[in-house]
Amino acid sequence: MSAALPTSSREWHLVARPHGWPRAEDFALREAAVSAPAEGRILVRNKYFSVDPYMRGRMNDVKSYTPPFKLDHPMDGGAVGEVIASNAEGFAVGDHVLHGLGWREIADLPAKHAVKVDPDIAPLSAYLGVLGMPGLTAYAGLFEVASFKEGDAVFVSGAAGAVGSQVGQLAKLKGASRVIGSAGSDEKVKLLVEEYGFDVAFNYKNGPVRDQLKAAAPDGIDVYFDNVGGEHLEAAISSLNVHGRATICGMIAQYNATEPTPGPSNMALIIGKRLRLQGMLVGDHAHLQEQFVQEVADWLASGELKYQETKVEGIENGYEAFVGLLRGENTGKMVVSLV
Repeated sequence: MSAALPTSSREWHLVARPHGWPRAEDFALREAAVSAPAEGRILVRNKYFSVDPYMRGRMNDVKSYTPPFKLDHPMDGGAVGEVIASNAEGFAVGDHVLHGLGWREIADLPAKHAVKVDPDIAPLSAYLGVLGMPGLTAYAGLFEVASFKEGDAVFVSGAAGAVGSQVGQLAKLKGASRVIGSAGSDEKVKLLVEEYGFDVAFNYKNGPVRDQLKAAAPDGIDVYFDNVGGEHLEAAISSLNVHGRATICGMIAQYNATEPTPGPSNMALIIGKRLRLQGMLVGDHAHLQEQFVQEVADWLASGELKYQETKVEGIENGYEAFVGLLRGENTGKMVVSLV
């Protein structure tokens, strides 16, 4: 047991349910007492925690695939850190672990809910992104849900984010005939083509998505990986070829909407083209975890797979990091650094 444990930890609480865009007054950074871990538990000093688009849905008090955040309780999410006290077999002080109690400086959790990670294989923050939940989302969503095959033309929306940037690169590594990405700035478009190897990319703010996609993929697309919804989904339905497949992963365009958002107006095309549109949750694909880490770690080591992160320094900036993510201010994975 560590001799000098911290006595307190700061943690982010949701104090009001946002209506539309989250506001600073919906959150509070509070102090909590820290004590030695009970039997079977470990104390982890978090080094990085994740902010992700799905967390916006958890701020609403509605039944969903994951329970809503409780008011006046610490929020949670992916985090990586170092064990500073252990009362559990198999975990020692100094071990690095991935776990689900982010949004706080010190996490007290059952050891069975932590997974050891190796900082020598990749930087710790990578286990929240390229080697973590977003990476597995990209891998499973492309290969299992969308049934990608060599020669497919692939379109990815939100392509400069943690999931989208990996989808495009994985498609290229596995023999896509063409990879198209959309992003929200000219800088991100340049990054997609020059750094990540997309064949073509466009800024969705520069004109109708349908027109830009048609120009980028004159022969149509076979796979669409949807992180955005809305206008992007409608455009993709227009451009998908017969027997095209779409993985519906996220709809960030409508997460902060206060009114119902209309769906695509061209859904009838799904019939004639025999399209398959399938929603996905990464939790359904845990059986791919080992295969995913092995394959992606090899591509990272060889330099074939590239990634970027946007790090926001300091727990006090957790709210700003989250809202920045929703605004698209990140390139690659958005993480909060407590190092």
